[in-house]
Amino acid sequence: MLQQTQVATVLDYFPRFIRQFPDLASLAAAPLDEVLGLWSGLGYYSRARNLHQCALDVMDLHQGVFPRTAAELQTLAGIGRSTAGAIASLCFGERVAILDGNVKRVLTRILGFDLDLTLAANERLLWNEATNLLPVTDLNHSMPHYTQGMMDLGATICSARKPACERCPLARNCVAKRLGQAEKYPVKTRKLKRSSESIWLLWAQSENHSIWLSKRPTPGVWGGLYCFPLFENRAALQAAVSVRCAASLQDMPSFTHVLTHKDLRLNPVRVAVPASSMAAWEGEWMAAHEWPRLGLPTPVRNLLFQG
Repeated sequence: MLQQTQVATVLDYFPRFIRQFPDLASLAAAPLDEVLGLWSGLGYYSRARNLHQCALDVMDLHQGVFPRTAAELQTLAGIGRSTAGAIASLCFGERVAILDGNVKRVLTRILGFDLDLTLAANERLLWNEATNLLPVTDLNHSMPHYTQGMMDLGATICSARKPACERCPLARNCVAKRLGQAEKYPVKTRKLKRSSESIWLLWAQSENHSIWLSKRPTPGVWGGLYCFPLFENRAALQAAVSVRCAASLQDMPSFTHVLTHKDLRLNPVRVAVPASSMAAWEGEWMAAHEWPRLGLPTPVRNLLFQG
């Protein structure tokens, strides 16, 4: 949950999730829709799908026991090299490095590592440096403390902007501090370009106030979540509804929903339709009491519960 998401946001979700799924077996036994429903609003839904698949794999392939080495952990869904290193070092004392965003910042500043990390070869060099710095004795004790310390240092003191160098226990050994160039690190020259896209949402409501929702394909935006039918433009949306319903289309206020590297300009269009008119569409009518348990994209959830 903490990947790409702030602690303050996660604090609202984690207790509910753990109450519902207190162990691997309960998570693996749950339908994916239930998992996505509890994750709804947290974003980056591939994390929830991977977490569910990971639980299934541990139960099916590892007899319900989590692998103890970073190499084995990386075979599980959603666990890459750095996450595997964090689990293996924190939980099992394995001498293995992590290299999340915070740790990259700490290491590049301490070492004065000024190679461009957008190049894979340079990131491999930093992995080597990270491994060379690991403790070599009493690993069951030293590795969890070292890994947690590096993560916390990057999260609290060695921040991206205005690092608190005067409070840093490693300040005397830090090349970036000595050069007065802490904010130069890490070096990344290639910027990801933001894009934008306009989408029209058909907010169809039946006589009994149920809403038509269909599950989005995976992969793709909001993959696996329940959503209004989406269209590239209003003309396509209007052409998709029956002639007798087209006249009652009601344009709602447009708004922008921000994804990691894309801005979605969302244009909801509301229409009251006979329940039978959606028979040929993919999806189903969902009553208001069903909405809370569904995995819904944040903008769709906001529309339904605030509109």
